[in-house]
Amino acid sequence: MDDKEIAEQLRLDHLICFAAYSASHAFSRFYRPTLDRLGLTYPQFVVMMVLWESQKTTMKALSDEVLLESNTLTPLLKKLEAAGLVRRTRNSEDERVLDVEVTDKGMALKVDAKVMALELAKASGETLEGVLELQQRLVRMRRSIETATAT
Repeated sequence: MDDKEIAEQLRLDHLICFAAYSASHAFSRFYRPTLDRLGLTYPQFVVMMVLWESQKTTMKALSDEVLLESNTLTPLLKKLEAAGLVRRTRNSEDERVLDVEVTDKGMALKVDAKVMALELAKASGETLEGVLELQQRLVRMRRSIETATAT
């Protein structure tokens, strides 16, 4: 079968991108009640996950870790700072560098939020090993696609 014949037989439910897209929506619906209770959006939760592990990082490192551009990350961090969950300060050694650190109030959300991630793994019907293997495969796929589309 050539590429044209394969393409003609593809349906929406056969596309991995749609499976990932629809799974992302399911994840969001699952997380929404807990995130609402914690006062976080999903992108804020992702940022907090990094900060719960590192305690303090730079804006550049955080941007790289969460795959968000600074023009998206800055307003998100401003909201987290206004809520008292993070603190942004200029680096004492290099004023051009912006440090971001989690506050005690932000750390207090860690357990509830991380339990939510474990509950999602349980709700998936997969074993922990299956969830981790899928996550690793998706990361490899994302990296390969990024490499293939790099200019």
